[in-house]
Amino acid sequence: MLLFNLKLMIKYLITFIFFTFNSFGALEVTIAQGKVEPTPIAITQVFGEDADTSRYGNTIRQIISNNLTNSGLFYTVNEDLYIQSDNLVEKVPRFEDWKLIKAQFLLSADVTKTDKGIRLRMRLYDVFNAEEIEKLQLTIPNEGLIRRVGHTVSDIVYERITGETGYFDTRIVYVSEVGPLDQRIKRLAIMDQDGHLDSHQFLTDGKNLVLTPRFAPNNQTITYMEYKNNLPRVYIYDLKTGEREIVGDFPGMTFAPRFSPDSKSVVMSFSDSKTANSEIYSMDLNTRSITRLTNDPGIDTSPSYSPDGEKIVFNSDRSGSPQLYIMDKDGSNIKRISKGKGVYGNPVWSPRGDFIAFVKNRKPNFYIGIMDTNGDNERIIVQDFALESPAWSPNGRYLIFYRQQKSNLDGTGGETTIHFIDITGYNERIIPTPRDGSDPAWSPLL
Repeated sequence: MLLFNLKLMIKYLITFIFFTFNSFGALEVTIAQGKVEPTPIAITQVFGEDADTSRYGNTIRQIISNNLTNSGLFYTVNEDLYIQSDNLVEKVPRFEDWKLIKAQFLLSADVTKTDKGIRLRMRLYDVFNAEEIEKLQLTIPNEGLIRRVGHTVSDIVYERITGETGYFDTRIVYVSEVGPLDQRIKRLAIMDQDGHLDSHQFLTDGKNLVLTPRFAPNNQTITYMEYKNNLPRVYIYDLKTGEREIVGDFPGMTFAPRFSPDSKSVVMSFSDSKTANSEIYSMDLNTRSITRLTNDPGIDTSPSYSPDGEKIVFNSDRSGSPQLYIMDKDGSNIKRISKGKGVYGNPVWSPRGDFIAFVKNRKPNFYIGIMDTNGDNERIIVQDFALESPAWSPNGRYLIFYRQQKSNLDGTGGETTIHFIDITGYNERIIPTPRDGSDPAWSPLL
């Protein structure tokens, strides 16, 4: 399976040459300031030596342009305004020409064939300071890696300019849905973060209902829940080999487990066989031993680890209505953090450790928001009829979630779509999927 071996192939077959310029100051992005005005970047034609290399170059260029534009932090200067049309990998740009068309940054590249594969050379320029700020050369062993290379270069440009780690060379696993609302066929699917059709793959056959896939921090495995004969089972799926194994049968479970940051354990909730009450447990994946973390008459569910693995945020109705709580990883020091009106659920800790995303219901709408880890500074990001399953980008700047439309009396409607949004609440867009999509989860960087 080519898609799942790309990281290894790039590690051993692609040669990166980076030149860092410490004099360049990264663009500062402050969430409290709200909407960020996009930075204009010019991306020149990627010059090729023949029809094939020109096609490769155009593909890479389009991927980079789409990625940077979709981030909301950049916009690509209209090519019709370009004054200089030379290959700027080979020569120094006329910076005054690019200043005239208001480009702050300039990206130029070319593609040639070698006996080892396809060679890409790239130069990134700071137009305002009239200097080169990044240089890259890499060899692509085969055409199948072109999209990966486009995403990788996008990450380099993004990080060099913003100072933040990129998120483009990542994947999204989700539940693909089709059919009437009372007979939905749900299959596990995976795609690149941009939703490009060529990147889509189905991981399950749709014979059994699947729910809530979660990525492991190692990026090679996911957990998900599958109903077979009305019994919920938790599986671990190896994306590299396509093999899966059963973690266990857990009656009363409604969400798949979430991995610990070291991928050695998972945290989950399921009903106690004696009390039928939902509690939170951790499981050591090596020994399969289970440790109970909560013990309360209320319903405890939806646990999520902090990025350092020391704390867990979860949902509980122990105070009378579902609210958000945090506790130490061993179940001690439980504290309520949600403070607003409404019913809270589905908390997810940011990979940067600074925020917790959540879903809130306050009739008639659902809301997705973020709060500080102590519950302060709650901010609503988006609201609608039905919103679920927020998941963080690996750099902690963006969220994905799914939106469900209202259904009709005859059972039609109810479409589900996966959405992307900046945590400032701006730049929402749909991530395209071949069929309806729900329960998205975002991988770490590949």
